[in-house]
Amino acid sequence: MSNGQTHSEAASSTGKAQAVDMKLEVIVIPVADVDRAKQFYTRLGWRLDIDLAKDDEFRVVHFTPPGSLCSLLFGNGVTTAKPGSVQGLHLIVSDVVAAHAELVERGIEVSEVFHDVGGVFHHAGEEGRVSGPHPARTSYGSFASFSDPDGNGWVFQEVTTRLPGRVDAHTATELAGALRRAAAAHGEHERQTGKHDENWPDWYAEFIVREQRGA
Repeated sequence: MSNGQTHSEAASSTGKAQAVDMKLEVIVIPVADVDRAKQFYTRLGWRLDIDLAKDDEFRVVHFTPPGSLCSLLFGNGVTTAKPGSVQGLHLIVSDVVAAHAELVERGIEVSEVFHDVGGVFHHAGEEGRVSGPHPARTSYGSFASFSDPDGNGWVFQEVTTRLPGRVDAHTATELAGALRRAAAAHGEHERQTGKHDENWPDWYAEFIVREQRGA
C-alpha cells in the first residue's frame, strides 16, 4: 500500500476483503469453587499457565490441555454465567480409547466410549448412543464424555483424518517453519548418532509435538 492507503481502502479498490486471522485461544467457563476446579483440571494433567489474584473479588486461573492451541480460563469475576452451564466442549483426540483409559487411570469419572446411530457427529443427550467406538472407526465418529465438578461438560471426539479445507496459507507457513526446525534438529541427531535415520518422519512428528508442548 502507498500514499497512506489503509487496509480497508485497499480492499475496496480491489473488490476483495482482506482476511484477518481470528484464532480461538481462550474459552471461559463458570465455576463455583475456583480451588476445586483448579484441583480437577490439574488431575487431568493439563498445564497450569496462570493463577493470578488481584484481590478477593478477582482471580484468573488458566489451563491448557496437552497439545492444544486453545486454553481454558476460569476464576472469580471473569464471567456472570451460571456454574456448570457450559456444555459440549470438544477435545479432539487421535485415539479415544487411549484418552478414555488415561482419564480412568487419573481417577476421573468418564462415560464409556460410544458412537451415535446414523451419523458421525455427537448429538446432545444420550439418545441414539451406542456402546463402543464406531464400528468402522470412522474419523469424527467415536466419543466419550466427562464433566468437571461444576457440571461443565466435555466431549472427547476421535479424529484421525480431517475434513478438507482446514489448512490455510498461514497454517501452512507455520507448519513449514516447524518442519525446518525439525529438519535442523534431526540433522544434529544424525550427526550425533553417526547413522542415517530411516524413520525420520516419525522423528519429525514427535519433535513438532514436543516443541508445541514446550518440551
